[in-house]
Amino acid sequence: MSRSDKKDDSAQGMDYLQSIPRRWVTLYIPIGIFVFVLLFPFYWMVVTSFKPNNELLSRDGNPFWVIAPTLAHFEKLLFHTAYPAWLLNTVIVSVVSTAISLVASVLAAYAIERLRFQGAKAAGGAIFLAYLVPPSILFIPLASIIFQLGLFDSRWALILSYPTFLIPFSTWLLMSYFRSIPYELEECALIDGASRWQILIKIILPLAVPGLISAGIFAFTLSWNEFIYALTFISSSEMKTVPVGVITELVEGDVYHWGSLMAGALLGSLPVAFVYSFFVEHYVSGMTGSVKE
Repeated sequence: MSRSDKKDDSAQGMDYLQSIPRRWVTLYIPIGIFVFVLLFPFYWMVVTSFKPNNELLSRDGNPFWVIAPTLAHFEKLLFHTAYPAWLLNTVIVSVVSTAISLVASVLAAYAIERLRFQGAKAAGGAIFLAYLVPPSILFIPLASIIFQLGLFDSRWALILSYPTFLIPFSTWLLMSYFRSIPYELEECALIDGASRWQILIKIILPLAVPGLISAGIFAFTLSWNEFIYALTFISSSEMKTVPVGVITELVEGDVYHWGSLMAGALLGSLPVAFVYSFFVEHYVSGMTGSVKE
């Protein structure tokens, strides 16, 4: 067989791989199924939040569509419950705990990866193993500490407890990203007389912005959706966060106010969706940089 014949066979093979039926089977249909499974819960949440109670309780009509949309569930949620206070508490707790976790994670990751002290690898492994400890085990001793410090039923109970599971993973993520930054940059800065603090602020952090954004999004999302600690450490209605308030205040015994529940879940998911959509490029870049080593 001549070389030209081999090229023709190869071209035919590539044409077969790029054919429309094969693309539908191997690409479009699997992606379509994945997108449908991923987005259908959000669609159901939106539809349910705009349905009046008579449609929610009726077996007639189309369950996947709204015949007479209403804003009554949002009105009840915003003006007849403590949902605005829950949302404010969630924002404060998530932002402050994320900021604390990022500062601690940056310092820990830089010390472990760039200072090269003895036992750095063991310290990094121990930090990551701490992330693997289930929160359902940690909240028992943490509850005793929070109560002894007099922080029970306050935002500080959550702000100080959330970093226990945010810092380990954020540190591990930033360690991997700092590892990808060339050491020669620091060596040149040290020769020029720069201090370690100046190197961290002026060289490492600007280069690690995608990694910082990835760690920040992870910490913010995890603290925003956290349930166990918020349920354990908070008792008063006005101090609850959105995940706990929606579940505990909008369910009365065996009566589920589905419209208000879905409206609260919808409003509570919008900030996280906005953060992801705004920083998605930096997030993907940071996650890629953390695993490419």
